[in-house]
Amino acid sequence: MRIRILITFSLLFALIWSASCRKDFDYAPSAGNLSFSKDTVFLDTVFAEIGSSTFILKVYNNTRDDVIIPSISLKNGSESFYRLNVDGVAGKKFTRITIYAQDSLFILIETTIAITDESNELLYTDVILFDNEPHQQSVELITLARDAIFLFPMDETGREPETVALYTDDAGNQIEVTGFKFKDEELNFTNNKAYVIYGYGIVPEEKELIIDAGARVYFHKNSGIIVENGAVITVNGTLSENEELLEGEVVFEGDRLEPEYSEIPGQWGALWIRKGSTNNSLNHLTIRNAEIGLFAEGESNLSAKTLTIKNSQIYNNSRHNIWSNNAKIVAENLILGGAGSSALLCENGGSYSFTHCTIANYWNKGFRTNAALEIKNSASNNLGTGFDLIQADFKNCIIDGNNLSEVSLIPNGENIFNFNFKNSFIKFSLSQPSTELNDLYNFVNSEFYFDVIINGSVDYFHSSENNFKIGLASEVIGKGDLNTANSVPFDIIGTQRSSAPDLGAFQAKERE
Repeated sequence: MRIRILITFSLLFALIWSASCRKDFDYAPSAGNLSFSKDTVFLDTVFAEIGSSTFILKVYNNTRDDVIIPSISLKNGSESFYRLNVDGVAGKKFTRITIYAQDSLFILIETTIAITDESNELLYTDVILFDNEPHQQSVELITLARDAIFLFPMDETGREPETVALYTDDAGNQIEVTGFKFKDEELNFTNNKAYVIYGYGIVPEEKELIIDAGARVYFHKNSGIIVENGAVITVNGTLSENEELLEGEVVFEGDRLEPEYSEIPGQWGALWIRKGSTNNSLNHLTIRNAEIGLFAEGESNLSAKTLTIKNSQIYNNSRHNIWSNNAKIVAENLILGGAGSSALLCENGGSYSFTHCTIANYWNKGFRTNAALEIKNSASNNLGTGFDLIQADFKNCIIDGNNLSEVSLIPNGENIFNFNFKNSFIKFSLSQPSTELNDLYNFVNSEFYFDVIINGSVDYFHSSENNFKIGLASEVIGKGDLNTANSVPFDIIGTQRSSAPDLGAFQAKERE
């Protein structure tokens, strides 16, 4: 028995020793027969000087032999803006890399690109070379880098970050963020370069932030813009000739440019208009993928308009598209699309006039309980007293979504609660159980409703993609009030409204 055990251990030791002494000549040299998961790796658009996401290239050895690759390198050598990681080792050149038969190798690719000339964009390329001639193989790398103006809480001029109290949450906790005041020379955003904001940029009291047509503003996580008491924001977007390029539109969105982030909500904070900021103007502005698209706080006396917003779209925000707290808002040709809660929340009263607006919450990224449109006298956290709802007028509008009922009216029984829907489409479940408040939903009561459509087919082009153009089968065609339409004679894309105007922000058209 002892002899058998000794023989067994001797054999095991011999096997282990022979394996540990395996030499490179056990591998066949690479002969140009590697295959790759991609022939060209397109690294998504990045901002200059900001690192990209990590991309993966798989290298396959489909032969029956273990192979050795004499070298893996970047064509531009050590000067390349790309960085590689081959089997856990970082670098730009690697030698004698082995791949077992029928196995694969992972290469991780990243880049940080510098733009040294006056151009705003740079198409940067390089090549990963495998082996040398005559068996050399290659994979091309391509990245578009976009130059930008970066605005930080701290910079080389000595600007210091500030702590800003935003609001009180449902539990009574004060929510604070890190912010910084825009300098005078930063108060005009042009379309020459993109802007990337880290933290909350604050428009100081008595200052105005002007944003030119075609400007692009990108926000890092937990970032946004705050318009302080006495300050103003003016967005001067214009009608675009190309609906894909949106060359005249001003766009607010997150700073992750990869395609997989294009429809992810909650990537940045909000555009926040503080109490005491009045006469703000937003025209041809798209806000998307934030937590709250726009938060507006108004003065208790509502003597001046908080905000006028026209020809704009706000959608795919994780909480609300517009959250108004006792504000005075005038909106025309406004689209409020999918949102994780209400598309439009008007709390603590206020004064609202919405004309030819489409409020359609077809949120498809989770469960939603709130109606697309929610109006109340009190605050959502029930802290403090309520305020009067001076008016909430919806004319030639669409209020719709993928819930059974998309209008929620919540008076507190103490303050004024004035609202009116005229020539509008409302989605509402008529089978809801009776409550004391159901008189508010008496759609034949002319005090609150005039010539409204309850339920039906709006025939959107692609509601799940926040495309709320309406087709020729829509039941809202020709249902608008002409006098109302004459005050907003063109729709959001510049189409003239007819003598029998359609409801919402778009005139109907044939599907594209």
